[in-house]
Formats: sequence, structure tokens, C-alpha cells
Amino acid sequence: MSDLVWTSLTDLARAIAARDVSPVEVVQAHLDRIAALDGKLKAYLTVMADAALERAKAAEAAVMSGEPLGRLHGVPVGFKDLYCTKGVKTTGGSHILADWVPDEDATVVSRLAGAGAIALGKLNMHEFAFGPEGLNPHYGTPWNPWDPNTHRICGGSSSGSGAAVAAGLCPGALGSDTGGSVRIPSALCGISGIKPTYGRVSRAGVLPLAWSLDHVGPMCRTAADCALMLGAMAGYDPRDPTTSVLPVPDYTAALTGQVKGLRVGVLRSFFLESTGVALRHAVEEAVKGLEGLGATIQDVNLETANFAPAASYAVLSSEAYAYHEAWLRERPADYGDDVRQRLRVGAFISAAEYLKGQQARALIRREVDGALAKADVLVCATTPIVATAVGQGEVTVEHEKLAVRASLIRFTRPFNLTGHPAASIPCGFTAAGLPVGLQIIGRPFDEATVLRVADAYQRATDWHTRRPPVDQPRPVAPEGRPA
Repeated sequence: MSDLVWTSLTDLARAIAARDVSPVEVVQAHLDRIAALDGKLKAYLTVMADAALERAKAAEAAVMSGEPLGRLHGVPVGFKDLYCTKGVKTTGGSHILADWVPDEDATVVSRLAGAGAIALGKLNMHEFAFGPEGLNPHYGTPWNPWDPNTHRICGGSSSGSGAAVAAGLCPGALGSDTGGSVRIPSALCGISGIKPTYGRVSRAGVLPLAWSLDHVGPMCRTAADCALMLGAMAGYDPRDPTTSVLPVPDYTAALTGQVKGLRVGVLRSFFLESTGVALRHAVEEAVKGLEGLGATIQDVNLETANFAPAASYAVLSSEAYAYHEAWLRERPADYGDDVRQRLRVGAFISAAEYLKGQQARALIRREVDGALAKADVLVCATTPIVATAVGQGEVTVEHEKLAVRASLIRFTRPFNLTGHPAASIPCGFTAAGLPVGLQIIGRPFDEATVLRVADAYQRATDWHTRRPPVDQPRPVAPEGRPA
């Protein structure tokens, strides 16, 4: 299998611009890998092979003729299947939209295409983005590539994006994040992803889950790749009135490799204290690594984090139900059982409960802002657990049985409520070979510092360079049958 599928998005862009490799070779290598592996991984819902090769040939011609090139010229990417793509099915991972073909692109799809990126296809996801596990009863649940023998979750809702990037089926992808859906699959799949500040990236043409919580973000194998992708996507969009008019910095220029003097606040109470032992050790080692690079370390306590579950429940459930009300009434059987049940709960959230959720949200935001007045970034584990088996509902953490679903979003959803930028990067592996994620949270519209810290850590470590055993054959039992 071609090493092009393991080349970073940044290096692919440079190599294509330097004529060291053709966009056609790059796209074909990824299409070949999709054909070889996606029957098991189920990362893609739609593969746009013919269109991708056609665009690759045009990209090659542009390089050879000396035309001006975009920052992602000829580089293949994948889109979570809630991003509208003109002339290509956009299902939202649902049966309800199984045959829906939009007549225009989402803004971020247009912007990435304008930067020269080539769409490989549409990626699998938890139905309508409403689930942190990444399950899909309609099209099949993606398989986490870090365990070739046990069907483990990729994390949701951007499960296909996580699997595709981790397994070399695309170098970069778009996810969406309402309660952790960029960061959770990034952590469970051993890749890098960032949820930008609320309002930094347009959501026009993106199927909503909860309007006031939804974020658009890139998922790649490195923080540097996320910086490159984010720079091509970010900025004000008149189609989305929530987008900010603040200028977009050069994120790649911010990647100096230096963190000396930066103040890192370590979230312990509610966060590290309720993390599994192996994960907590990995995060503590990552903190020591940042300290070794010159950052100063301090403990931070967010007392209002305990309000996040109830606040998120009230806000998200209400907003999701408002979007799905008509379909729930007219086509309830077309939803998967888990999503239908959770959507219906929103009908019973009162206006008073919704407003209390928003009030609690303001308190959490105020405390996070206060913490970030004394620290440049905050860090903790992205999730308190690693990828569980598909269908597993409970997990034991520190001798306590916890629900998998609630555990996955425990550390991520507070920062959807507050809107702060937050990234997840790999910081270690368990003894069983499953990835652990480090979450890095920054000040509003300061994605540059978040990415700077993530990139500096990755320059000093190799966790992000490790490849899952997806290419390895299954072990064979002595009698010759697959084990």
C-alpha cells in the first residue's frame, strides 16, 4: 500500500506544489485504500471516486501550467455526511434523508474546494450527530482501526471521520462538535482535532443538532494539519449570522514549536480525578512534557463543571427537538431507536428549564474565562475512558460502574456550552494499544495558542505518528482457522 496515505496533509500540499507527486497519484492511493479496507471499517457512506479523479487531473494540469495554487491544492479530504454537497447525497447518517441531494455546498465545503482540496467522499456518523459513540443502525457502525479483532467504537458523532483519518483513508476530514464530536473520536482514534471558538467557522449548509452548541472543526493526524485546514475554512460568512467578523490569524505561522513561558492550567477536580488510571498517567506525563518544554504548570479547579450535564441536557435536548419535531411526528419509525428516544425527551423540557440551562451555561463560561485570565491554556484528558466494544453500555472507572455515553462526553461538553476553542491530540496508549487523548482548551478566538501548544507537544513526541494495526492479518489459531 502506498506510503502516500500516511503522508501528512501539510506535506502532501508541499509535495504537490513542488511537483514531487501528482494529485492523481495521491487521490488514487487513497481510493485504493478505501476499496481495500472500508468494507470492514465502514468509514464512508459515499465515495466520490470519479469526481475526485476528475478534479485531481484538473489539479495536476494547474500545477504543470504554473497557475496560482491554493494552500490545499490537490489534497484529498473527507466530509462528515451532514455537510451539504451540491449534487451529492447528504444523509446525516439517517434513513430520513437517505436520498436527499442538496443543490448547494456548505460554506466550508466551498472554502476548502476554493483552497484546492479534493473531496473523496462523505463520511459515516451517528445518526443526525446525536450520539457520542458513533453508532449507526442504518448504514453500519464504523470499526475503530486500533483493534482489528474487536469491534470497538470510534467515538461520535464523527465516527467515520475518526476512522478514515486514523486508518489512512484520508489525510484530513471535517467533523462537527456539539458535545464533543470532533474531540471524542479524535481521542478514541488516536488523531488530532480541534473545535474552534463558537462563531469562528460558518455552519451554513451544515445539518444542525443544536444551534447554540454546534461547532465545525477539522480532524487530521497532526495539529499542523488542523491549523492548515482551519485557516482555509475560518472567517465571517453572511450566510451564518453567528460567525465573527474578527480577522483570522495565520494559524500555521503560530506554530513556532515554542511554549516557554506559557502558563498551562491542569484541570484536576471533576476532570483528572475521575479519569481511568492509565489515561490519567498519560495526561500527567504529557503535562510533564510541556513543563520540560518550558511551560509553567498550575492546578485549576472549575467548580461549575458539575452544572454542565444538566445545562447541556436542557439546551441540547430542546434545540434538537425543535429541529426534528415534524419528522418525529410524521416519520418516527425511520429513526434509530436510540436517537428517536433521546429526541423525544426534548418535548418535555420546559421553557423554565431551558432558561435555567442557559443561566448555568453563563456561570460555567464566566468561570472558564476567569481561569484563562490566569493561564494561557487549560488541559485535561479528552475522555475518562478509551474505546469500548460496540454495544457495551457500562464501563468501570476506579471500581465504579459508569455509563459509557455519559463518560464519553463528561470532559468535552462543558466547552461546547462555553464556546471556547478546544483540541484533542494523542498523548499515549493503554497496555491494550488503545489511544489516549489530551484536551487543550484556550481563550475565545485564540485557536492559535491551542494549536501552538499541540504542535509543540507533537514535535517532542511520536504518539501521533503511530499507525493502527488495520493492515495486519487476523491471528490464525493452531488448527488453521482464524482466531
